[in-house]
Amino acid sequence: MRFEGTKSYVATDDLQGAVNAAVTLRRPLLVKGEPGTGKTVLAHEIAQAIGAPLIEWHVKSTTKAHQGLYEYDAVARLRDGQLGDARVHDISNYIKRGKLWEAFTAPELPVLLIDEIDKADIEFPNDLLQELDRMSFDVYETHETIVARERPIVVITSNNEKELPDAFLRRCFFHYIKFPDRETMQAIVDVHFPGIQKMLVSKAMDIFYQVREVPGLKKKPSTSELLDWLKLLLHEDMPLEVLQSRDPSKAIPPLHGALLKNEQDVMLFERLAFMTRRGG
Repeated sequence: MRFEGTKSYVATDDLQGAVNAAVTLRRPLLVKGEPGTGKTVLAHEIAQAIGAPLIEWHVKSTTKAHQGLYEYDAVARLRDGQLGDARVHDISNYIKRGKLWEAFTAPELPVLLIDEIDKADIEFPNDLLQELDRMSFDVYETHETIVARERPIVVITSNNEKELPDAFLRRCFFHYIKFPDRETMQAIVDVHFPGIQKMLVSKAMDIFYQVREVPGLKKKPSTSELLDWLKLLLHEDMPLEVLQSRDPSKAIPPLHGALLKNEQDVMLFERLAFMTRRGG
């Protein structure tokens, strides 16, 4: 199996190489990059490309590593015992399988996505080291050991909110998704908007990359935001002249809410426009 992207996902040569290397080594693929560069979608596309089931574990700030293995609901068992429920005699009725358990026991090779691992507590990655290495874990309440039928393809994403431990990094194959250059971005746009007017895309991308280069921008617009903006321009039937005649140093882009995501950046553009008019 070699990953070469899909019809709906443009994968650069270095990204293809990283995915295929991780699959060959059967090490988790740790993917970093700016938000909106397709880190999470990558796992979906790998699963689609190889015809594998996708198991998703979306990590939150409150997520604990053991939840990926299993959870034992002792409170529910105590309640059922007080009510005389016969289920109480089988402790397995109170074991909830986690996403790693699902991946280890899947009937066919799955793709396991551990999304935004850096959102959790700093100890979260360390707590998964042994299970990801051994591909097995113990269920202490039932005295059983869950062993992976086959090493799943693991994709782990991070937005760099926290530094990940060195011991965890050593066990991963790392890839940083660079922000697409103009040629790659054109290919991405063509995938999502086949037959779109080339001049419209050209002018929109001029503005998009100019916005990204504005000094002091708190959040640069991403690939997904460019696609949203193009969709709006098409839906609103924005005249090409509006983009062609626009001086990017003097005005906020039309429908800028798709590109600028916080008030500080909008105010920055308003100040730049005011200073330019005043200087002119």
